[in-house]
Amino acid sequence: MAAPASRLCHIAFSVPAGQPLARDLQRLFGFQPLAAREAEGWRQVALRSGDAVFLVNEGAGPGEPLYGLDTRHAVPSATNLCFDVADVGAAALALASRGCRVPVPPVRVRDAQGAATYAVVSSPAGNLSLTVLERAGYRGPFLPGFGPVPSVPGPSWVSHVDHLTLVCTPGSSPTLMRWFHDCLGFCHLPLSPGEDPELGLEVATGSGRGGLRLTALQAPPGTVVPTLVLAESLRGATSRQDQVEQFLARHRGPGLQHVGLYTPNIVEATEGVAMAGGQLLTPPKAYYQQPGKERQILDAGHKPSLLAQQGILLDGDKGKFLLQVFTKSLFAEDTFFLELIQRQGATGFGQGNIRALWQSVQEQVARGQEA
Repeated sequence: MAAPASRLCHIAFSVPAGQPLARDLQRLFGFQPLAAREAEGWRQVALRSGDAVFLVNEGAGPGEPLYGLDTRHAVPSATNLCFDVADVGAAALALASRGCRVPVPPVRVRDAQGAATYAVVSSPAGNLSLTVLERAGYRGPFLPGFGPVPSVPGPSWVSHVDHLTLVCTPGSSPTLMRWFHDCLGFCHLPLSPGEDPELGLEVATGSGRGGLRLTALQAPPGTVVPTLVLAESLRGATSRQDQVEQFLARHRGPGLQHVGLYTPNIVEATEGVAMAGGQLLTPPKAYYQQPGKERQILDAGHKPSLLAQQGILLDGDKGKFLLQVFTKSLFAEDTFFLELIQRQGATGFGQGNIRALWQSVQEQVARGQEA
């Protein structure tokens, strides 16, 4: 591997000036302002919930935002993943030797709290760039160049980033998997027994209706890096766009579709988000009426009526369960969204939940196309 990542530092977004993402993350999802910077046409705000940090880059300056890259993408988007590495200089050289483009070579930034060095690498995943960062010993609230901002303790619904899901074009998952393996050390994480890394997990959503191919990747043991999930659509007999194809169209290409945020109490978190005004996807009613679903929910220690009321999905067996709820898109373009996830021993992504999410989003897509 060229640049083994040890930790996810933050996820960066690029939005126009005045776009309410930073405000919504704080008001609807319990993130708290951590640090901010305004310079050269950019307003950069870092927000935190637990160990999950989002950096919102607002505006469009003549240069690059600090610690990132301005891809000048046509729509608001999650545009950058920043990873801690041991040696930025060595990482940049190794990545360049593998054919990676390094539009921002190593830069050192210093303030009164210490220093950090970073470089930015382009990726084959659409408009998503990767920042490799070296910040050992930095004492500030976020990164050099940012100042602290006043905030009050938040609700602590989220503890960390559980996974990142990238939407890619049909057939491109194997290429992306090899790139993340060769460049950052990610390895295939089987989602089903005997899974072929080249094929991933194929989830059919119904006769003639296509489906979804998922390929999961994990960082080496000992790192604090979320699972990376590659998602592409499997075409069916219908000519109607599925949500993966719709993302590719509305986002103007591949990119980060959603971030799974881990919560230790999904019932409390979902109730809090809903009360704050956050919009959540509604699963199909038939999901909770499946044979054995009520018993499964009870076995996991939850109330079926409460999960149905809040739209929380539950899957699992043998005493290991996975609970998930999904937001509607945070952008008007109906692209990027968030997921709240709680794991009770489960490590994968339940196929029943995947089908339910696919169906609920597909129903929303169909309503939009018929409007």
